[in-house]
Amino acid sequence: MTPSTAAVVAIALFVVFGALGFGWRSWVQHRRTGSTGFKGISGRPGSVEWFAGVGFVAAIVVGVAAPTLQWVALVAPLPLPNWVPVAGTAIAVAGIAATVYAQIDMGDSWRIGVDHSESTTLVHRGVFAVVRNPIFTAMLIFGFGIMLVTPNVVAIVGFALLLVTIELQVRAVEEPYLRKVHGAAYREYLATVGRFVPRVGTTPIR
Repeated sequence: MTPSTAAVVAIALFVVFGALGFGWRSWVQHRRTGSTGFKGISGRPGSVEWFAGVGFVAAIVVGVAAPTLQWVALVAPLPLPNWVPVAGTAIAVAGIAATVYAQIDMGDSWRIGVDHSESTTLVHRGVFAVVRNPIFTAMLIFGFGIMLVTPNVVAIVGFALLLVTIELQVRAVEEPYLRKVHGAAYREYLATVGRFVPRVGTTPIR
């Protein structure tokens, strides 16, 4: 796979991910509930919550920029074996499929961001019985795959930014919100189900 072909593949994968993970899922959510599920960026400007939201958007922008810059030959991929972009494509496709699957399992509680004025249902069935944040796990799989498709410096920065901002979003925004809303039920969930990987990142009940 040539660098330019890999770049086109990565851009196409981003389009599919955006269409299914954001466009289609938001449309389904609106049909079911009357809301698109988009809650915006939490926190005041400069807060950890705000940085998590802004950083997530920045990670997507940088992620898309990586294959675009490689396509127009402004950045070059690292000298890796030819099978790496092929493997990355398979991993990214798996990430897309896992994202959609987890979103379906989340049902009407699906949303992007947190609205502190609302109370959503605590979902702990299906894939959510295995990991607490399967959508974010799937997104990281997708991001890692894309980084392998176009393994250039910009892509590496984009994936690192995605990893950091997802950690911030979960730890500083999602978990405090769910602790407040669901109390003991969520604390029990924290103690038995891993954060991103099964059995990893549990929190003992205190």
